[in-house]
Formats: sequence, structure tokens, C-alpha cells
Amino acid sequence: MADAKTATSKPFGTRGVSVVGVKKYFDVTKALDGVSFSASPGEVHAIFGGNGSGKSTLAKVISGVLPIDAGQLNILGHSPNSPHDARAIGVATVFQEVLVADESSVLDNLYLGADRLWSRTQTRAAKLKAAEMLMIQLTGQALDLDMPAGALPLNLKAWITIGRALLTNPKVLILDESSAALDLDSTERLFARIRQLRDAGACVLIVTHRIAEMTRIADRVTVLRDGRDVGVLVKGEITEANLLALMAGKTERAAKPDTPVADAREHDVVMKADAMKLWPRSREIDFRLHHGEILGVAGLDGHGQSDFVRVLAGVQRAQGVGAIVIGENGGFHAIDNLHDAARHKVSYVSGDRKREGIFANLSIFENMLAPLYRAKSRGGKLALIDWPALVGAFEWEREKLSIRLGDRGDKITSLSGGNQQKVLIGRAFAMSPNILILNDPARGVDIGAKTDLYAHLRDFAASGRSVVYMSSEIEELVGFCSRVLVFRNGHVFEELTGDAIHGDRILAAMFGQLSASRAAAHQEAHA
Repeated sequence: MADAKTATSKPFGTRGVSVVGVKKYFDVTKALDGVSFSASPGEVHAIFGGNGSGKSTLAKVISGVLPIDAGQLNILGHSPNSPHDARAIGVATVFQEVLVADESSVLDNLYLGADRLWSRTQTRAAKLKAAEMLMIQLTGQALDLDMPAGALPLNLKAWITIGRALLTNPKVLILDESSAALDLDSTERLFARIRQLRDAGACVLIVTHRIAEMTRIADRVTVLRDGRDVGVLVKGEITEANLLALMAGKTERAAKPDTPVADAREHDVVMKADAMKLWPRSREIDFRLHHGEILGVAGLDGHGQSDFVRVLAGVQRAQGVGAIVIGENGGFHAIDNLHDAARHKVSYVSGDRKREGIFANLSIFENMLAPLYRAKSRGGKLALIDWPALVGAFEWEREKLSIRLGDRGDKITSLSGGNQQKVLIGRAFAMSPNILILNDPARGVDIGAKTDLYAHLRDFAASGRSVVYMSSEIEELVGFCSRVLVFRNGHVFEELTGDAIHGDRILAAMFGQLSASRAAAHQEAHA
């Protein structure tokens, strides 16, 4: 390809993004197999497809991160050969993984790559002023820009990566699953910023698996399947049915289950907490989980729902008492750490796979089944690992979750983000737990995989085992959970059951609005 500074604009124009017949191979894997794609200035263009369809690879090609093996690429009249070339012509990318330098300050992370080796583009005072204004607009709060980025929760780290891109005033902005770590309120702020950029003439490319987002923000959608573009939809055509038909090559059922799970509150309690406090000044929480129950957990970012599920799983400690698992013999077992959780058959899946999930230097096989090596050993004190049993378990989970991979010995980082997440879910199932605690597990997972996951969890609950499912996507909980706890300010603000579990009611509770019945009870209690 020609250098970014010398590339001719022919046969393309000098505006927008054009990709024609692009191919990108990784050994025998065809990540992109002749993709053609175009996006114009003043347009929000979404890229949609299943896990492993080539979405993130296409984003990296346009960003100059990956060279192409065949085809033609033109970005704003140039063919960038590196991220530096892309940045120089006005391309900014927010990648799927939340990439921050944990030891560096928030300010330094926001301007990462902006300065040259021996010179600065702006004074520190100018950077502080611009960064403070932008981060307040994005996060809705003032941040200490001198604090280490590693001390922040995942959603604020995600805002740092988005802010880093926006501070470059890009002509082409690429967002690769960038809203996956954001809740609904935060996503609305991001969309407002995207519309500002679009109206100012920028070209915004969004790689996403969230259909609800595309219907609201995208002007056009290109659908990928098996590394090829299979169709483009424009406003009015962007519907769940059309997207799924293109993605799968046939009509595919929606991810949301048809009927809700039966109320399980009459069944025995398997886990409980009395007077548990998440934060020193938050209200106490009384909690019960029942046999065969799928319990949903929701809330705006930073309101305690993620802390709650982490406490249940033994990932972090509560203020005072934590969760207790009730054994088959009626005994009580405290869950104070991950070792306690594993011993009492409680498994955890995190949506933050980079920080709490994958072992980047290990293989796909090891990432899924390493915790079972001791359990699947034989030979007494020799403790010989039963490899045939492990291989059988791996293949069972791989097929059940439709994990797309080359060789199981490849590093897990060779997989797409969505397939990495499936491996973590497979690991949890492989542990044969009685209780599954899931912390936004479908982050970065396509709708087909969500459908499979919901089916497996319903079967899991039908066998008498229990699920706690925290999600940042309200639509995931509707028609799937028999009960939903909505968190606000570190405690359970409202508990919804039966017909009360619908999107509007969950959203209202997230923003502090009580249902009519709850408001009446509250008024009576304070009369």
C-alpha cells in the first residue's frame, strides 16, 4: 500500500471511508474475505455481525493497526499503514478492550500518544482545562485527573478511552463495542456526543452487537457474516428481524425468551444475606436466593449492583456480614473469598474479562479448564491429569456455546472478544456449580450467543440450581428473570416480580421513581 502522505485519491474520493474487496488472513483463518464497505462524512454507520464475523478486524484495518492482504483501502484520501498514519489524517479509534495505563494518571491516559518524544503539543494547564470540561460532559461528574487510572471502576476507564479519542477532534471516529461497559444513562451521553460529531461533518463508525442502540443512533448498518459483507440497511430498515436475517443468513429467533421463568420464591433458600451493607453509609440489604431461581440485578453505573454480585461471589468483602450459602444438610457456609465460593459450588463470570477473566498468556483450553485439573486427576498421589476427560469437557462446552476457534492450544487472545467471553462462561459451567453469579456476562457477545446463553441458564435453573444475573442492558432481564432487584445508592431500591418486570418500570426505578404500590406502602409506613 502507498504511504499515508503520498497515497493518491483515485479511484476513491478524498472524503469518507472506502474499503473494496479487502482480505485479511491469520494463518488459515479468513478474518476478512473480500469485504467492501463505505461510510460518508456526516454519517453514523454501524458495523454489525456475530462474534468472529470480522467486525473488530475491519475496525483495526481502517485504524491502520492491521495491514491488509488484498483489496483497496482509502481513508480520507489516504491509505494508512499504521496507527500513527491514521491519527495523522484524523482517525481516532476506541477499541473493544478498555486500554488504560493503570499506573499513570487519568490526565496522562487521556493524552496518551498526543505528545512527541521531546516536545509537548499543549501546556499542562491547557490539557487540564480541556480534559476537565470533556470528562464532566461525558461522565456527569468531576474526576480527580491526577489519580491513577487503575483505581477507577471499569465504566470510568471506558470513558477515559473515549475521551482520549474525542480530544483529538477526529474526522473519523471508530467505536468498537465502546458502550459495552456503559449503562443506559452513560450511553445516552455518548450518543449525544456522537450526534454532535456527525452534525459537525465527522464520519462515525460504530461496531456493536446491541440492536437497540443501532435502531436509535445509526444512519446505516453494514452486516458482516464469516468475514464478508452481506447487506446494508438504511434508516427505517434497521430492525431486529432484518439484522438477524442478514447475520444468520436465515430468519433467527430473538434473544429474549418467549415466556418468563416461573416464580421460585416458594422454593427453598440456597443463599441469603441479612443486614449486609455494601458501603459504610449505605442501607442494609436483606437478600434471599431460591432453588431454581433466575434473579436479575440492575442499576445505573456506580449504584452498587456490581459490588453486590461481587460480594455474593466472594470477589470482594461486604461491610460487616457477607453472603451465606445454605448447604444440602441445612448448614450455613459464609462466602468471604473466592476459595469459599468454589468450595461451596458458587461460580462467577465477570464482564470485565481483561481484568477478572482471561489469562492472556495461556491457551483457550487452559483458560477454560485449568480450574478442573485437580478435580480431573487420577492415580492417587501421582495426581495424573485425566486429559481425555478434560478434552471431552472442553468439546462439550465449546459446542454448547458455539465458540469459534482454530486450535484449542492457541492463546485465548487469538479469539474475538465475544468468543473470549464465551470461554469464561464455559469455564463457569464446567465447574458444575449450584449457584452461578454473572456480572454483565454478555458484554461483547452477539445476539445469537445470547440466545444460547439464556437457553442454557434456563435449563440450569430448571434442574434446581440458581442464577444471579446482573446486566447493564435492561432488555436482557425482561422475560428472562422471575425477579429483579434494582439498586440505587448502594441498596435495593425496588424489587420487581411478575408483570412488573418490564423496561419502563426497571428504568424508572433506576432513576429513583417508586412504583405506585411501593410508593403507597412507603407513604403508609411514614404516616
